[in-house]
Amino acid sequence: MSRFTPPTASASHQSAPRPVTMRDLRRRVKAKEKFAMLTCYDATTARWLYRGGVDVMLVGDTAGSMVLGFEDTIHAPLQFMLTITAAVKRGAPNAFVMGDMPFMSYQADEWEAVKNAGRFMTEGMADAVKVEVDERFVGLIEKLDRASIPVVAHIGWRPQRTPTTGVPIVAGRTQDKIKKMVKLAKKLEDAGAVMLLIEQSTAEAARAVIDAVNIPVIGCGAGPDCHGHVVVLHDWLGMTDWQPSFAPPAANGGKALQDMGERWVELVKSGNYLKDGGPYEMKEG
Repeated sequence: MSRFTPPTASASHQSAPRPVTMRDLRRRVKAKEKFAMLTCYDATTARWLYRGGVDVMLVGDTAGSMVLGFEDTIHAPLQFMLTITAAVKRGAPNAFVMGDMPFMSYQADEWEAVKNAGRFMTEGMADAVKVEVDERFVGLIEKLDRASIPVVAHIGWRPQRTPTTGVPIVAGRTQDKIKKMVKLAKKLEDAGAVMLLIEQSTAEAARAVIDAVNIPVIGCGAGPDCHGHVVVLHDWLGMTDWQPSFAPPAANGGKALQDMGERWVELVKSGNYLKDGGPYEMKEG
């Protein structure tokens, strides 16, 4: 019903048309400048986030729950993820947009995984893909690197493992587990990962990984030292019934949306909407 207006150079943070690249992110890390990342699932939201200075976005498989209404993230279809990744990139063409490879798009066959990752780069217009991994996926990271597909390796708590773990697990709570995480991080870097994303780990574990590798490390509830930080947009907006402790809401977005809905219902039911006849007039003849 409303026409989508693309980002313009006059909008704040959009004066520079040059897209954010991996080289830019590495420069920020070198300059000790942290970068803020949020999940995003549509063009309009991407446009406003970019205007607010969020120039790194993750099109997460959390869309399965935030957008599609499932209880977990494993129900986000590949084609759906490709479609919304492209939508986010169209909404914020200068942002660094990361496409999240959904459940069963990469686990069964490595060559099929490479093809699917390639689709994120072409159909999805992504700047990189994110894959939840352990040591068994090092070979896949190598194949993605060989195909010139930038890959972000997601370690720590991996939500796609929920069917087997049952509950979220905090990573790196013992020295032995930290050593294993560091060992994995080094292997992933050597295999060609361009960044790491650590979810739900102790700050000590994240710090150990940061000290051990030479690529940017993004944290999702992984202590203060990560080079970049990401949370789920709907948690940050206060639109979920529950938020993780590392993502306290910045607004009561859910209540604001409810209030707007109530005002609209009241306006329509009262008969006051367009009571003056509306904006369109008849022509003679």
